[in-house]
Amino acid sequence: MKHLPVHEAQASGSKAPSIVQLSQVRKSFNVGQPTQVEVLHGIDLVLHAGEFVAIMGPSGSGKSTLLNIVGLLDRPTQGRLQIKGQETTTLDDAALTQLRGRSIGFVFQYHHLIGAFSALENVMLPMVGLQGYPTAAIAQRALALMDSVGLSKWRDTPATRLSGGQQQRVAVARALIMQPALLLADEPTGNLDTQSADAVFELFRQVNREHGTAVLLVTHNPALAARCERTIQVIDGRVSAPVPSSR
Repeated sequence: MKHLPVHEAQASGSKAPSIVQLSQVRKSFNVGQPTQVEVLHGIDLVLHAGEFVAIMGPSGSGKSTLLNIVGLLDRPTQGRLQIKGQETTTLDDAALTQLRGRSIGFVFQYHHLIGAFSALENVMLPMVGLQGYPTAAIAQRALALMDSVGLSKWRDTPATRLSGGQQQRVAVARALIMQPALLLADEPTGNLDTQSADAVFELFRQVNREHGTAVLLVTHNPALAARCERTIQVIDGRVSAPVPSSR
């Protein structure tokens, strides 16, 4: 899958297509029960191909719920969600799984690597799961990604023996092996020291610039958010006016 690099899209003056479009999305929990509560209240949001966007807001404001809906890990109670122009709210679970695996990569605050596997095996895992067995082509792509995140020499190192920053870089490489159009990151630097956090953020920027991958990054760090193209504030389950950021 080849994406148009951001600088090329800007140079051509073309309007990048939308990767994500939410229209009046609402999310309630405990529906039909006395404890029912609505967490998201009519969210409208568009993310275009090649954008690099931060989501900020207080704890409990609905940021992670919003990210889970965009990532097709949860369904909205009301409203519409399109991924790459495809309406998702009418898809069954199998179709959602297929679309998620083909189009979306995930990086979380905790890396979720398999400790018994090597760094390389962790990176290969999504494609092996799709294929059903490892192949030389999968290994070759995983090795290229390991090189791109600066971890080639640690390819055979068990995940548990890597530093926190290295583990998160492996998680980024794993998220990219399916060549997703969209990369979702939920507090990916929250457990890292300043130097490691900066290295991981720059890796996101590299992926965004070189491959045109759209990035949606949830963070509590205003310094990181300021380096994104724009910042979306989520407050009490509502999206406030987008805030342009400097890079």
